[in-house]
Amino acid sequence: YNEYKSYLSFVMSVPVRHLATLCPIQTALLREKVILVNKQDEIIGSETKENAHLMENIVQRGVLHRAFSVFIFNTKNELLLQQRSSEKITFPDLWTNTCCSHPLYTIENEKDPISGTKHAAIRRLKDELGITGVNYEDITFMTKIIYYGASNGQWGEHELDHVLVIRKDIPTIPNPNEVQAIRYVSKNELYQLLNDKDGSFKVTPWFDIICRSYLQQWWDNLDNLEKVVDDSINFFNEPPKN
Repeated sequence: YNEYKSYLSFVMSVPVRHLATLCPIQTALLREKVILVNKQDEIIGSETKENAHLMENIVQRGVLHRAFSVFIFNTKNELLLQQRSSEKITFPDLWTNTCCSHPLYTIENEKDPISGTKHAAIRRLKDELGITGVNYEDITFMTKIIYYGASNGQWGEHELDHVLVIRKDIPTIPNPNEVQAIRYVSKNELYQLLNDKDGSFKVTPWFDIICRSYLQQWWDNLDNLEKVVDDSINFFNEPPKN
């Protein structure tokens, strides 16, 4: 009963123009508990995915949560991209890296700042792309970034994002509620798309940051990724002051 009341309260709080874009599956996922952290990536609590992504909480309270971004390269050194589903709450229809999501506060083995995001990545690769062939040892941690991005007036992102790389040939079965399309690109193809003057290739803010700050170096060192690992937390931008 309390959960039902909470759900009704959420529905009543969302403007009508947003209700039209929320499918039941994505709405249910808003109840998941993400991990709140400080700027040193230390856990300070938890929050529902809904509250962590509401712009009012990001701007007024500075809510920062832990996330991860996975980049999968095949053995031809092509990067697997996904176009986010139209059903996604934040940044629908935009192109991004292979998989982007959150470790959950309610899953014990996802709380550790390094091993936790790898376990979460394995879970979400299966949920989003039907990928079951990734093992913990396949994943290389590359760096952490803090960034902010506004999706619209209602929703946004303020994340401490763990960036992970996998190099492996892996079959995919995309979940259409999560993923609209996938494609493999070479390094030259990706940067041509990013630099295309017509702006038709629209990407998520975290993917744009990683592409322009790190990705070329990683791509050039896929045979020796450990050489270009950066253990620091790199700050890029922050929410506007209220």
